Amino acid sequence: MEFDIIVRHGIIANANDVVSGQDIGVKDGLIACIGSNLPSSPSTTIIDAKGGYITPGGVDSHVHLEQPDLRQDSDTWETGTRSAVCGGTTTVLAFAVQQKTDKSIVPLVQDYSTLARGNAACDYGVHIILSNPTKHILDTELPEIVKTSGITSVKLYMTYDAMKVDDRGILDVLIATRKLGITTMIHAENHDMVSLITETLERDGQTDPYFHAISRPKIAEDEASYRAIALSELMDTPILLVHVSSETTASHIRRAQSRLLPVYGETCPQYLYLLSENLQGEEFEGAKCVCSPPVRESPEDLQAMWTAIANGTFTTYSSDHCATKFNASGGKRLGLVNGIPKFSKIPNGLPGLETRQPLLFKGVLDGKISIQDFVRVSCSNPAQLYGLPNKGVIFPGKDADLCIWYPKGQMQPLQLTNAMLHHDIDYSPFEGMTFYNWPRCTILRGKVVWDRDNGGYVGRKGDGNYLKRQSSMLRGPRNVFVNEWRPPTEVFEQSTRGSKCSSCLDCR
Repeated sequence: MEFDIIVRHGIIANANDVVSGQDIGVKDGLIACIGSNLPSSPSTTIIDAKGGYITPGGVDSHVHLEQPDLRQDSDTWETGTRSAVCGGTTTVLAFAVQQKTDKSIVPLVQDYSTLARGNAACDYGVHIILSNPTKHILDTELPEIVKTSGITSVKLYMTYDAMKVDDRGILDVLIATRKLGITTMIHAENHDMVSLITETLERDGQTDPYFHAISRPKIAEDEASYRAIALSELMDTPILLVHVSSETTASHIRRAQSRLLPVYGETCPQYLYLLSENLQGEEFEGAKCVCSPPVRESPEDLQAMWTAIANGTFTTYSSDHCATKFNASGGKRLGLVNGIPKFSKIPNGLPGLETRQPLLFKGVLDGKISIQDFVRVSCSNPAQLYGLPNKGVIFPGKDADLCIWYPKGQMQPLQLTNAMLHHDIDYSPFEGMTFYNWPRCTILRGKVVWDRDNGGYVGRKGDGNYLKRQSSMLRGPRNVFVNEWRPPTEVFEQSTRGSKCSSCLDCR
């Protein structure tokens, strides 16, 4: 066989093993062979990994791009996915959003897919945010979208007036998603706690960006996450709690997993590196770090999130890229009302697509997690959870999505500046941090799209393909219930979900 690309002299890292002394042969966009001293032809491109790690292309499963509320002064599909590949990510999953007034989700899925088509620089898929899950949508439209579009995940919010779904609505969605064998993502914060604290802070004139963190205490996340797990257990339906920032919430997830409940968790870079003190600063600078849940108070909070990655509590690690420009009237400056900071008006969210993988790899270099942990939460588990069997693993027959890192000690340390990044945002909350490794080369389905030493970004918009997804390959319903009551009988159709979990050693 003649290979299009051979990657030599690297350390191949998957979630389950790390192998040296093997070459990777790529043909027609797929990994064709892994073996020693693979033969090359004159037309074969040889990439020398020089003893550096080779990891699967990253799968960022929580990304906000060109949503209706983000189309001004924010990243487009082109700029967002361009920055993704420059940071070692080859697949993103973003959100089509149902507004409360939308009676149908069919056109919004079609419209959102049109925005991405021909513009994405990496492969991509779509989740649906449901804010008004009517019976017609759940019984008729959602099953058809799952079948025809391969969208196998929905997201619910327990907070925000414009998006919040009450407990009964969540239960209705869990019935539908259990029947369809798809994944339910949940943003868990107690809406009434947040609303009450926000009202009192504003009444007292405490409206600087720092008070965003005060308005959303850990207990609001802890209560809502516990409630979400209880709703999931009642319906025996898998859920993923997104962007976890609290140690107590992580402990809720771990206890549920110890009982073999299909409960998964996700965290993000901001909860590994940023603290509420970053919300302070002159000239409204703290607005750059406003996100929800907010970044927390102490280094112990950060360490708890690293521990939850290392011990398997967190299934996935995502950027939650939701970026608006700082110096723009339609961006973070919306939080300046007549020149006065109003934290409740600041658009939530941070840029993070390009820095996601380097920040997690920094944890490998610092000894906080292993290289296998890195691959598990940022590559293989997201692919399995969201039904992408050809992603997240280096194995013959799978997509040739690869990220090549510098050998240890071989990259000149860099101090991050926003000018180094490839998004269309005017800041990064991680500016000033020192990195000792960065993706040297990113390969998307056998095409080099990022070569840091030879041209930088060498891909183009349109390189990305739309991904029709399957049902999750991780653990699904158990058919175990809290008492004699059962959800409606039509729920108990044969699910196509897998039977694996990510939290026990047998399945990792």
